[in-house]
Amino acid sequence: MGSDVQTERIAKMFADIGRETGVEVRLAPRGEDETAFCVALSGQTVTAYVNGTGEAAERTAKLVAYFLANTDPRTAGDRDGCLKGVLLGEGGEWDAFRFLTRYSVRDGACVAFDIVPDKRLKEACELVRECLEGTRDLAVPMDGTRIAVVRFSDEEQSAFEFGQFLWQSLYEELGVRASIGIGCEAPSFSDVSLSYGQAATAVRMGAMFEAAGEVHSYREYLLVKMLEDIPAGRLKEYSAQFSVRDIGEVFGDDEMAATAEAFLECSLNISETSRRLYVHRNTLLYRLDKIERVTGLNLRKFSDAVTFRVLAVLYRLADQ
Repeated sequence: MGSDVQTERIAKMFADIGRETGVEVRLAPRGEDETAFCVALSGQTVTAYVNGTGEAAERTAKLVAYFLANTDPRTAGDRDGCLKGVLLGEGGEWDAFRFLTRYSVRDGACVAFDIVPDKRLKEACELVRECLEGTRDLAVPMDGTRIAVVRFSDEEQSAFEFGQFLWQSLYEELGVRASIGIGCEAPSFSDVSLSYGQAATAVRMGAMFEAAGEVHSYREYLLVKMLEDIPAGRLKEYSAQFSVRDIGEVFGDDEMAATAEAFLECSLNISETSRRLYVHRNTLLYRLDKIERVTGLNLRKFSDAVTFRVLAVLYRLADQ
């Protein structure tokens, strides 16, 4: 099957795969329940074996074959390029598996972050990587405007707290302000592209709605994303069905719009909203009464607040 050097190289690859993924791959059959598959290496075809039979074993064999077929350093690509491909979902779970094994990264549940600094992208990426030292978390510049981070599960610090930590570090160390989006947790690294897409959506939605704060979770905008996926014509129909008078007047008035948004973000709490807007309690009540006169919606009532929130989403989406 080739030289001893080639045999040793293949054996080392198999050992690496076993150590990092727990999948045992071997060149010799054991006569047990096992699945055989062919691998092309350096112009030669060899037969390898993995434990088990059936669909799951065949899928594992295909992943291993794909990884081994792409181990040639001349075609391997750089680490950042490989990670970007995984985050963008270009190669699916096979590329994710290959990245894990090639760069000795342990698999596990993870969350993706999308970071958009307002300046100094290179320095910002270097600082983010410094923040990740000593962990198995990953960071990569995606293009000339944004940085992606993959953070594996940490029970001691929530994803939102970690996002705030990154924002604070960038601001205090570099004077950089960033918009940071957080995706939902992916059960494994092979699913991280979905989480990254959600993180990028959170950044976009935060800018669209001019939301307070710099760190936003995709969960905040799940309703927005659901409505965004509805055809524009149907959105107009839904807006009309609410039969709320003069709603456009509120969204066209910066003061009323900002008051309503702050009140909703503060969970309909008068005192907290007053502090956030730096206005007297009576001034806030006057503005809320004005919104009620214009729209007929009393934002202090939960049901009316929900209706207003949906209308705000529909209005912004229709304006895009």
